[in-house]
Amino acid sequence: MSTDTELQQWRDQALRLEQQLNRTVIGQQAPVRQLIIAVFARGHVMLEGQVGVGKTTLLRAVAQGLGGYYQRIEGTIDLMPADLIYYTYLNGEGRPCVDPGPLLKQGEQLAIFFFNEINRARPQVHSLLLRVMAERSVGAFNREYRMPHVQVFADRNRVEREETFELPAAARDRFMMEIGIDAPCEDAVMDALIFDPKFHDVDALVAGVESTGVPYYQLNDIGAAIQQAVKSSPTLHRYALDLWKACSRPGDFGIRLSDVEMNQFIQAGASPRGMSYFLRAAKVRAWLQGRDMLLPEDMQAVFQVTMGHRIFLNPVYGYRKEELMPELVKGILGNIAAP
Repeated sequence: MSTDTELQQWRDQALRLEQQLNRTVIGQQAPVRQLIIAVFARGHVMLEGQVGVGKTTLLRAVAQGLGGYYQRIEGTIDLMPADLIYYTYLNGEGRPCVDPGPLLKQGEQLAIFFFNEINRARPQVHSLLLRVMAERSVGAFNREYRMPHVQVFADRNRVEREETFELPAAARDRFMMEIGIDAPCEDAVMDALIFDPKFHDVDALVAGVESTGVPYYQLNDIGAAIQQAVKSSPTLHRYALDLWKACSRPGDFGIRLSDVEMNQFIQAGASPRGMSYFLRAAKVRAWLQGRDMLLPEDMQAVFQVTMGHRIFLNPVYGYRKEELMPELVKGILGNIAAP
């Protein structure tokens, strides 16, 4: 059982990591906080954003701060499941050799696995990744390889749609969060990114991230301790249930959207697993705020990133998803009274 002192020490170290990430990838305070929440809630993350906005740099910095190993693979149309597990080549003597692929190379020391442009990979590859995310293990060479500390991050190309495969609902539901990372718009931040030489050398920038004292191999235990320490109340339970119901039947809660038939709007709402992720993230947010009691504001702060991608619209409204989903989330949080 972790003590209050230990939880406070871990919180101080988590906030220190957050500060370092904000110095490494500037102008992204909200995504960085969401990423920190996901790390300590032990959930996988989908990153959404344009190219070159710092997604890879951010993940490398997280791995540097936690001290674990980092692996990355590029999604391509010809990528096969075996490419994640091993690769073959001819050695200097012309003999065929087999070496571990990115999932197996570091074994149980793998902390962060980044799948870049996951929607360019085939569904067969998605299936393998689903097992890794769900079980933190993979079968290869007639044995089972465990990755107990791995956290999967992926990003989806939302600009180019050629030769891409939409992720199935089961795959998206495995991600605790979908975090949007856009190019900063503040003049001071843009000026620094253009003219400050330190942001031009990514390797040196990441190497400057110091260890925070939160080792990757303790994160599972720390995450469990946070969930035990942060308490909720019966009124918050009712609030969470109403939020969940509104994800499937928003019309029952007085939510109306322009030019939308509310009784035909939602194809499927959030899953029980999704609600579990939602509450886990909310508790970590409360812990980062220095509290041992969950508040409605914690749940509201993580609702969009944990629930938005779990609400599936009727195909008739699919083309308006980017417009309607924020309105729906706003309507749910605005129409359901917080205790």
